Amino acid sequence: MVSKLVETHALKAYQCDRYGFMRPIMLMNELQGLADKHATMLGAGRDYCIAHGIAWVVTHYFIDIIDMPHSGEQLTYSTWPSVSGAVKSERDFEIRDENGKLKIRAISQWVLIDLQTRRPMRISEWFPEWTGLPERVWEREFDKCPDFVPTKSSVMACRFDDVDVNQHINNAVYAVWATESVGFNFRNEHKLRGMEIYFEHEINPNTPTVRIEVAKEETVSRHKIMTDEIEHAKIVCYWDKI
Repeated sequence: MVSKLVETHALKAYQCDRYGFMRPIMLMNELQGLADKHATMLGAGRDYCIAHGIAWVVTHYFIDIIDMPHSGEQLTYSTWPSVSGAVKSERDFEIRDENGKLKIRAISQWVLIDLQTRRPMRISEWFPEWTGLPERVWEREFDKCPDFVPTKSSVMACRFDDVDVNQHINNAVYAVWATESVGFNFRNEHKLRGMEIYFEHEINPNTPTVRIEVAKEETVSRHKIMTDEIEHAKIVCYWDKI
């Protein structure tokens, strides 16, 4: 029987922005770290997958920030696989404060692929015991992100430290590119209250720059992560005034 992974630790100052709120990249790294650790505990972690020429690839993150965690808060992080299909598996996350108040909820979708062919594999062929818990933090469909017409673009450097041990740009960096591309003044006056990330293609580790195409409304910004004419991801960010 699958059980949740639950961890508790304080949010440190270096994980926070100038106003003391958790940085988007730290939030994404926390979710990724929880997913990786839990998969390992369930016998489906990175080392096992690499040894067998397979990999888990995330296709979507939907993140609802009810109350962005603040520096010094004691936070409890929980994750569990929730829905498992033939080739797709969903994973839920919760972040609560020391009083049990829900701060962040998130859902994600993952596909098991063959590393050589990059084609999806049937999960049951590799992990016949893989099951999900019926509990959900958020009932949403992983639909396709609607297209949009950008009104501006920004160029971001792909740094050496953006490349992870899987030899591609870590997906947490996509959130940084999106949230930085709205501009300093907008960021200085707003805090993030939600993100939808739709991954499409990996980015080669030797790519020098990416182009972020942006369309911004009052409290919603839409982003395309591009190299030449290849679209690597779409991201929708939701904001509140500080």
